[in-house]
Amino acid sequence: MELKIQAIHFNATEKLNEFIEKKLEKLVKKNEQILRAEVTLKVVKPETANNKEIVVHLTLPGGELRAEKIADTFEEGIDLCIDGLKPQLEKYKDKHAK
Repeated sequence: MELKIQAIHFNATEKLNEFIEKKLEKLVKKNEQILRAEVTLKVVKPETANNKEIVVHLTLPGGELRAEKIADTFEEGIDLCIDGLKPQLEKYKDKHAK
């Protein structure tokens, strides 16, 4: 799987990048058909709560899945996106297994 992490308005730490990679690896174990993952991290309004915008975009053969969340931390947002993508992956798997 090809992974692209884009940080807008800030520099992502190595620790944050490793966290994202680890979480996405778990998704790949559930569905090996994931070709590409694009993660966009953005600070919307600095100095306010829930100012982190996270978008995870997965490319699969014959389809694309997307989850977008706003959270207080990037780690929380990634977890929420992963939780949102799991049912989408199950649906995709069921649809394309036939």
